[in-house]
Amino acid sequence: MTDLLHSRGRVSLFPDNTVLCNFGTVGRLDLLRKVLDGCGRWTEAVAEEARRSAAYVRDLARLEAEGWLGEPIELCTDAEIALADRLRRAVFGGLPTEPLRHLGEAETLALIQTRREFTGAVWITDDRDAGEYASARGIPVKNTVALMREAAVSGLVHHVEGHRLLVDMVAQGRHLRDVPERAERLLD
Repeated sequence: MTDLLHSRGRVSLFPDNTVLCNFGTVGRLDLLRKVLDGCGRWTEAVAEEARRSAAYVRDLARLEAEGWLGEPIELCTDAEIALADRLRRAVFGGLPTEPLRHLGEAETLALIQTRREFTGAVWITDDRDAGEYASARGIPVKNTVALMREAAVSGLVHHVEGHRLLVDMVAQGRHLRDVPERAERLLD
């Protein structure tokens, strides 16, 4: 199946479950939706992680019904499945006894690396090691702070509100990198 967004020259954006939880924790999945601007995508494993996380972050329960991440993408070929399993175990440290651990990250990277329609897709993760691994392979990577910066610069959220949301995410136990000390720094 061809990605219609990609075929119109727009790059697919793949937030991981951590990013979904970050925005959901502060009740701002609507802002994430606006930043992704119709280009958000997810794999079956990330969709399943979000379903499980909805027990703790209630806003995530709406994601599938709202449909703005599209239908969860299934890995279809043996090669995709094998690559995802290798990534899950070798790169992310997933154990055979925990087959779902790190599956979302692994599926996303397998799709971006193997499917032509996702060439140039951006992976959005706050996992530093995973992001560095992807970047080293030429996969563009962003994180929650980068998305908030884009939202502030583009006027989707006032920079003071964006900064407050990031601080609230941290206060609620979310692990973010590079949160600026001052709100104005979101506009840099």
